[in-house]
Amino acid sequence: MRIGYHISGAVQGVGFRYFTRRAGERIGIIGWVRNLDDGRVEAVADGTATQLEEFARALGQGPPGAHVTDVHAMEVLDDTPLPIRFEIR
Repeated sequence: MRIGYHISGAVQGVGFRYFTRRAGERIGIIGWVRNLDDGRVEAVADGTATQLEEFARALGQGPPGAHVTDVHAMEVLDDTPLPIRFEIR
């Protein structure tokens, strides 16, 4: 199962991408995370439904210093292979 996320709030400049990579690695999923020009963070993750629910909860919390106001999740139909590890782009 592959899900894309757009995370809004104070999520850039606070270590959010590194937090996301560590959460992905801890949960055992693959994918990537990057900053968007509009101040949001975007992530794509591939894993089981249970893993992705845990990942979404982690994104909603974020690292210390972040203030997450919204985590928008959407199914990703693109089946382009993801990196073998969770990466920051």
